[in-house]
Amino acid sequence: MKNLSELDKKYFIHPTSSIQDQQEKGPKLIVEKGEGIYLTDINGNTYIDAMSSLWNVNIGHGRMELGEVAKEQMEKLAFSSTFSTFSHEPAILLAEKIASLAPEGLNGVFFTSGGSESNDSAFKLARYYWKLQGKPEKHNIISLRRGYHGVAAASTSATGIPEFWEMAGHMMTGFTHAKSHYEQTTEEAIESIRKIIEHEGAHTIAAFIAEPVQGAGGVLIPPDDYFPEIRKLCDEYDILFIADEVITGFGRTGKMFGLENYGVVPDLMTFAKGVTSGYIPLGGVIVSDHIHNVFKEKSVGTLFHGFTYSGHPTAAAVALKNIEIIEKENLVENSRLMGEYLLKRFKQLKERFNIVGDVRTLGLLGAVELVKNPETNERFSPDLQVVAKAIDALHKRGVICRSVSYDSTDIICFSPPLIITKEQIDTLTEKLADAIEHVQKELGL
Repeated sequence: MKNLSELDKKYFIHPTSSIQDQQEKGPKLIVEKGEGIYLTDINGNTYIDAMSSLWNVNIGHGRMELGEVAKEQMEKLAFSSTFSTFSHEPAILLAEKIASLAPEGLNGVFFTSGGSESNDSAFKLARYYWKLQGKPEKHNIISLRRGYHGVAAASTSATGIPEFWEMAGHMMTGFTHAKSHYEQTTEEAIESIRKIIEHEGAHTIAAFIAEPVQGAGGVLIPPDDYFPEIRKLCDEYDILFIADEVITGFGRTGKMFGLENYGVVPDLMTFAKGVTSGYIPLGGVIVSDHIHNVFKEKSVGTLFHGFTYSGHPTAAAVALKNIEIIEKENLVENSRLMGEYLLKRFKQLKERFNIVGDVRTLGLLGAVELVKNPETNERFSPDLQVVAKAIDALHKRGVICRSVSYDSTDIICFSPPLIITKEQIDTLTEKLADAIEHVQKELGL
């Protein structure tokens, strides 16, 4: 049998990974199969996939239904272009289905292959809208610090995490990052955005983009009044509001889409990940009827934007079956209920350990912060690598999680499949408690 670890080191350049670690230690895990909330490696070790891999395996691993529908579609029509108004049934039906699930008034669907492409497309569509409206100077985009929107050219520039810029520098101009709700009160956060708008001039700003919950930034959940105030601000200055629902869409937050938790409707909404539960790449942008009507009435000639796999028939068929499962198994409601239970267990850990600070969930998006002093929120020195130790301890106990250490934070993120049960949450949090206890002892606290 071939040595997979050595082949990995020799040939495979991993995304968002330490090349140095890979070369020194080989791949951290070589996964062989998945079932439910679990992943099993080539050595037979089983892990709780507490991140749904990359926030995306919403219906869990090993769902044969999706493989079967993919096989059926491939046998019938594996691929066909949707350029030049060519079309096919799966893409048409999926667009209709997504429009029926989206907030009222959002019915135009543009398909992509994933989240980065979706956000890049949203920026282009927003700028195109203003161009058609005779305001091409409305070009700039405002996003938030700690926000993550992808790694394509424009989505990297919109991302508010400096580490993503340092690799190759800012890819595009016209992007400004405001302070997030995590850093200040809602009033202060809104005022900071207002200052940016007034400094740059509202006549230059095309759109504001934000995640309903900042996922990669550390599962940062905004106050209830934040997005209603954002909506008012965008309306006041005639700025389009883009909701990045790539992580939060399709049940992750206990609602079909994350922004529904705040009773706010955006002008454009991006999606990916949970639309197929990661079984096949697919993403897209949903635009308001107003924007779509402007396109219909004022766009002349070809819309020069699109991807080879926009509206991929096999991906669309898989997405339709995936959404059917989410609805049939009531997974949006399960996400809400299990998220409440997960928060209850997190709060018990906070009472038990003196290094556990803020704990939070919205549906099955959750986070546990490790701090030196929970009362003052004093953080550990980054040199201690506290959260890295916690993630390693969890891994050794059979749990796959994700750490966030931006701005000297020590945050453990959780995003388990929406099928998770109370009993599985109990097992997960017991392993988390054991890992935290290990770290606490290692730190001598």
